[in-house]
Amino acid sequence: MRPCLVVSFLMLPAAVLAQTPPPLSALAPDTLRQPVALSEATVTGYGQQLPLRRTAAAVGVIDAAVLERFPQNALTQAVNTLPGVRLEERATASYRLSVRGSTLRSPFGVRNVKVYYQGLPFTEAGGTTPLNLLDPSLIGRLEVIKGPAGSVYGAGTGGAVLLESRRPVPGQARAQVGFTAGSFGLRRTTAAVEQGTATGYVRAQYARQTLQDGYRQNSALRRGVLALDGEWQPADRHTLALHLLYTDLDYQIPGSLTRAQFEQNPRQARPATATAPGTVEQRAGYASRTALVGGTHTVRFSERLQLASTLYGTGSVVRTPFLIDIERNTLLGGGGRVVASYRTALAGRTLRLQAGAEGQTGFENSRNYQNRAGTPGPLRYDDEIRTSTGFAFAQADYELPADLLLTVGASYNRLRYRIGRVSDAAARPQGYELRRDFRPQLAPRVAVLREFGPTLAVYGSVSTGFSPPTDEEIRPSDGSLNRALQAERGTSYEVGARGKLWQQRLTYDLALYDLRQRQTITSYTNEQGVQLFRNAGTTRQRGLEAAVGAWLWQMVAPRSKPQAARSAVDAGTYGLRAWASYAYNHYRFGRYESGGQDFSGNRLTGTAPHTLTAGLDFSQARGVYLNPTINHQARLPLNDANTEYAAGYWTLGSRAGWRRTLGRLGLDVFGGVENATDRRYSLGNDLNAFGGRYFQPAPGRNFYGGVQAAVAL
Repeated sequence: MRPCLVVSFLMLPAAVLAQTPPPLSALAPDTLRQPVALSEATVTGYGQQLPLRRTAAAVGVIDAAVLERFPQNALTQAVNTLPGVRLEERATASYRLSVRGSTLRSPFGVRNVKVYYQGLPFTEAGGTTPLNLLDPSLIGRLEVIKGPAGSVYGAGTGGAVLLESRRPVPGQARAQVGFTAGSFGLRRTTAAVEQGTATGYVRAQYARQTLQDGYRQNSALRRGVLALDGEWQPADRHTLALHLLYTDLDYQIPGSLTRAQFEQNPRQARPATATAPGTVEQRAGYASRTALVGGTHTVRFSERLQLASTLYGTGSVVRTPFLIDIERNTLLGGGGRVVASYRTALAGRTLRLQAGAEGQTGFENSRNYQNRAGTPGPLRYDDEIRTSTGFAFAQADYELPADLLLTVGASYNRLRYRIGRVSDAAARPQGYELRRDFRPQLAPRVAVLREFGPTLAVYGSVSTGFSPPTDEEIRPSDGSLNRALQAERGTSYEVGARGKLWQQRLTYDLALYDLRQRQTITSYTNEQGVQLFRNAGTTRQRGLEAAVGAWLWQMVAPRSKPQAARSAVDAGTYGLRAWASYAYNHYRFGRYESGGQDFSGNRLTGTAPHTLTAGLDFSQARGVYLNPTINHQARLPLNDANTEYAAGYWTLGSRAGWRRTLGRLGLDVFGGVENATDRRYSLGNDLNAFGGRYFQPAPGRNFYGGVQAAVAL
């Protein structure tokens, strides 16, 4: 599909919806028969807390309504409604997140993107983000800032992700339970108790998910997540928020397949060969227990000045058997963030200032043993990894004449690794130490925005960022130490426009960007399936992102009657809405030679040139709703030489159900189908894979159904 044709399709008023669909349900039977213009949400952005219309950056928002229109066993479908953002599930609960092409260096996990959970740094000091620790039912809002966000959030050229939990309605107390069953042995149970007040809230939730069989061999899952969140105002000018997250996670890893194996039987795990065992024989998997605890204290000295201070600590025990090794890791980490915000007037116009700092430290004891059919054999390596990272930042926003907003910000970043090899059983039992001190980096950003009323706002920005190697890239799972790997550095040029038309029923959001990156990190695998990393010279990543949509028919339920019990998603609106989001990626290597081959000018490995997601949201006054969604990804190169490609695909899914309030009880009975056409495709491919083992088959046609109930207390 040509990009010009896709953009033309997206601009059709009859086929579009806002990038962030509003809630779906109308719980009151009596309705006000007139269209309603929903208020625009405030986004955090670069810490400015401004309406999206006034934010000079490409920002995507997913709220509870978007999350509720998809199955709750994974975040994948909801996140992929954002143009330029791709979340892939290589194995059950093994996520890989890409923002504007950062898949290249992320064979697993989340890298080159900074993630915060409830305001706490969720990305570890070593640069890796364990997104699989979160259950989708915990998330009430997800905000993605695309492009280098180092001026406020530190290292990373991909962007930043801000996660918030579900927040109770003030003045309401309720208990909620849910159950879901689906194909391949899927079982989910959730329970939550919450109370909201005018000055804070408290919420406790537990979610358990199991996958007894899985679509592929060796892909079962068990995950339990407990979350406690609270916010109080002990005094008029003080607010205290506390958060606890505990996850017990255990899932199997089926491994990658060759093209022949994928076409023959996509449900098989990686089979054994004459030279290497398979993932079933080696009981490949991942098991961890992780706790995160932290809090934020905010003090408002005046209407103009406030100070927010955050402290957190985390600990994990991880056991990972794979084809050759078994890793046993113990991780401890902690850190803090402090931000001072000040608002004043300069020459009669508003000036907002913020400055702060963030620091993180981590300690990991990592032991590698030979894998003898899932049982630890002799010790191979015993490493102690110490990581410290931090940055200071400052930013100013100034309201200029002619409805102009100028933003200027910068951060100063540092990172240091200390890897002590206590034991190298094969070569140097006495051990040694590797030190990596990355040169301090300055990451500035300048942006200008101009408003032309509610129908149009345009912006332009120039931002820089850097992304140093993570500890798992310097010390991969085979225990080798990569002493030569350098940090990525990039500069992004971006222009965008957003606004509302057609009596504010139609919204649109467009962005064009050009990211020029140096020392780009790419991944490849060796014969044992171990992911290794190297610098690939330069890349140029140009793209277009579009999200447009409209209410075709919209009504609202009145708020006159008491609503003691609410469903998981409730804003009292209903109607028919259509939406679509599209991304075009023109990504190319610059000068890049490796292993005697010249890859200069080739397509960037692992990035599709076109992605499209579109859907309809229908709901009516009696509580019936239907949410069909279609996804498309064009074919993409699997190796730097561009000699192997993964086929493009279209998939179709839908959720339908009935939501209703019956006195004090709120009910949501639902069911759905994913990959309704049973399309065979690979999601989360292994890049530059040894022996052509590129493919991670995605599930075929699958069904789910369940019920969710909320009771007012």
